[in-house]
Amino acid sequence: MSTNKGKDVAEGSSSASATTTDHQQQKQTSQPPAQLSRYESQKRRDWNTFGQYLRNQRPPVALSQSNSNHVLDFLRYLDQFGKTKVHAQGCVFFGQPEPPGPCTCPLRQAWGSLDALIGRLRAAYEENGGLPETNPFASGAIRVYLREVRDSQAKARGIPYKKKKKKRNLMKANLDHNPNISMQQS
Repeated sequence: MSTNKGKDVAEGSSSASATTTDHQQQKQTSQPPAQLSRYESQKRRDWNTFGQYLRNQRPPVALSQSNSNHVLDFLRYLDQFGKTKVHAQGCVFFGQPEPPGPCTCPLRQAWGSLDALIGRLRAAYEENGGLPETNPFASGAIRVYLREVRDSQAKARGIPYKKKKKKRNLMKANLDHNPNISMQQS
């Protein structure tokens, strides 16, 4: 049998080339699209992590049955893996942007990380067939939670949260304050 196959390939028989073409078509259709962007990879990883979290609940929760309470529980669960020191109100370093020494306050997920995570999960939910109207990641309860986390972390660090300005406005502000900049660039 193997001698015939080799002979068919050597002679260029139509059955061997048909098999090769079929195999190439299968290979092309089964290959994933070009390598995913960093954002798409993170979004997929986050979506899979949330799905795994729901499956580990007792009793397990189907993605289609998840709601904002499951999302809030997931965010609180993630806090244990955080790397941001958030000082408690009773801590001597509460409100100090750069504390002079160590303390026993917990490490938490940074607000910016949670906000980005929710954005990716919100997009992933809809990409995986969920309706925007039923998206648990777009719930008002999630927005309130994120706002509370942002405000509490800002107070704990003693740095008020300020929304980032668009670059266009920063350039204009620089020109307004220092008209020599435009002359130097000309």
